[in-house]
Amino acid sequence: MSIQARKILVTCALPYANGPIHIGHMLEHIQADIWVRYQRMRGHEVWFISSDDAHGTAVMLRAKNLGISEKQLIKNTQKEHTIDFMNFNISYDNYHNTHSVENLFLIRKIFFSLCNKKLLNKKKIVQFYDNQEKIFLPDRFVKGTCPVCYAKNQYGDTCEVCSSIYEPIDLINSISVISGTPPILKETEHLYFDLPSFSDMLNKWIYSGILEKTVINKTEEWLKLGLKKWCISRDAPYFGFKIPNFLNKYFYVWLDAPIGYISSFKNLCLKNKNINFNEFWDKNAKSELYHFIGKDIIYFHTLFWPAILESSDFRKPSGIFVHGYLTMNGLKLSKSRNFLITASDWLKYFDSDSLRYYYASKLTNNINDIEMNLDDFMYKINNDIVNKLANLASRSASFIHKYFNGYLSDKLDDYNLYQSFVDTTKKIENFFENREFSLIIKSSMKLLDVANQYINEKKPWTIQKKVEKNNDLHMICTMGINLFRVIMIFLKPILPTLSKKTELFLISNLIWNDIHKPLLSHKITDFPRLYERISSDKILQLFKLFK
Repeated sequence: MSIQARKILVTCALPYANGPIHIGHMLEHIQADIWVRYQRMRGHEVWFISSDDAHGTAVMLRAKNLGISEKQLIKNTQKEHTIDFMNFNISYDNYHNTHSVENLFLIRKIFFSLCNKKLLNKKKIVQFYDNQEKIFLPDRFVKGTCPVCYAKNQYGDTCEVCSSIYEPIDLINSISVISGTPPILKETEHLYFDLPSFSDMLNKWIYSGILEKTVINKTEEWLKLGLKKWCISRDAPYFGFKIPNFLNKYFYVWLDAPIGYISSFKNLCLKNKNINFNEFWDKNAKSELYHFIGKDIIYFHTLFWPAILESSDFRKPSGIFVHGYLTMNGLKLSKSRNFLITASDWLKYFDSDSLRYYYASKLTNNINDIEMNLDDFMYKINNDIVNKLANLASRSASFIHKYFNGYLSDKLDDYNLYQSFVDTTKKIENFFENREFSLIIKSSMKLLDVANQYINEKKPWTIQKKVEKNNDLHMICTMGINLFRVIMIFLKPILPTLSKKTELFLISNLIWNDIHKPLLSHKITDFPRLYERISSDKILQLFKLFK
């Protein structure tokens, strides 16, 4: 049955351009990529983009420490990030950075729109200042005790423990991250965006079906507290775009970072003239737009961002898909806290499909944190992929090649069983659409148990000894290959590398709409080793990175 093709734009949050991609970052990019690959398999037009977040004090200080320019740091980092995503089969159509001509053009366009609509106001404030380093401190460069839950070592804008939003000056026992000294308060003047004037619009928008219930609940809390005007400027020294007509003032990174979604797509349109920019970003666009983000930046994406889009006549998202943190031993993986495994380190010990599969087995459409247990990881990969999935293909293919010259039979042994596998397709489709990836894994493993039990009961290794039963052996092993193929079609968005190996083995592409048609009278190649078992030695070697 054909379905109407959709036009979809998908983004991930922008990785910061001051360090490597780690496996905590990779959770989001893998989650989005699985969803994108599924939508493409269904025949939809999907554009998948992201960008490096290239501005701010952290980038400026990192470049200074390395003795290179900010532009060189951005260039180096973007190259490294692009390689990391490519190595994990993240299928971006464009990966850009926010220090670009497209982003500069768009932020100025949006800025003048805000000015013309009188949505910006000047305001004198006192702000934390590092008197030793002679620099005003961004929120993330101040740490202290949360004023709400009293958790220690929290940033100056939000608490990672209770998710409270506050001003840096509200922190208790504040310390500058740059110098380690207590900051002083110093007067300065900044530009503020009139976010409270969008309260009615935002109240309607969050209930329009674009947010999951848990995200609505969190956004409701902030709306009930009352929205505050939002500072969109920063003082020099700062790396970013200067604000027109203001001396030594720069756009705050959280204004130009989400604009990176638009500028990265704009850059893609310049490369591919067949894409219509307005079809995806015009205020009345009928296409779909989805942001995949972590729960630590809900506030920016459900309040600030839609208000900015509304005020500058761009379309708002069709959905914001939020995930929790990745934890290991109960601790959040964090670059700033030096508790991480980089993407490149992971690939020294394991393949990319293993991480994609493990994440998929844990991912739902809620914002619960995902705990990574390396022993559980090893068991899941060895049990699910090696013992169940690859073994099903192996034990069937060996007989096909030994007795039937690599050709599948012209009939299946049990059409009812095959149809029962096909009948799960609708359920799997719903799981994919709703990002219930863990349920896809569970359903696939149940099917694999049924398929392997079928082979166990038919005992092809005993039939091979009886010449008159050769036709039965042929159909049974063809049945095993076809059940394996159905499951691999379901898992293709999750396991792209294994899927390519499978397509070469079957000499047939894994196509969603072909699920109902079994492979019959079809030649397959000699069975390759599809997947390597994970050893405990590799787990120990990786775990040493945390020591």
